[in-house]
Amino acid sequence: MKRDNCWEVKKCGRQPGGSNAKELGVCPAALPNEYDGVNKGNHGGRFCWAIAGTLCGGKVQGTYAGKFICCLNCEFLKQVNEDEGRNFILNPPKAKEKS
Repeated sequence: MKRDNCWEVKKCGRQPGGSNAKELGVCPAALPNEYDGVNKGNHGGRFCWAIAGTLCGGKVQGTYAGKFICCLNCEFLKQVNEDEGRNFILNPPKAKEKS
């Protein structure tokens, strides 16, 4: 089963080359980062709630701690939770150490 990333579901247009990337900037969830593969997403596309600078409610959001409560009500987060079941990752794991 294909796992959609947040920008594919939410249609924010902030992925590289997206319709809103020039105006709002490319979303950090759509760029290569240490969360690639979490919840079977591309980059941070299925872990956007844990990444600062993602779009929610038409506004670029801040830190994980500052936006987390709002994200818990997000339909996309709920869908990822349902898709992943027991393998769902809600909280950021320790960042991978650079080699």
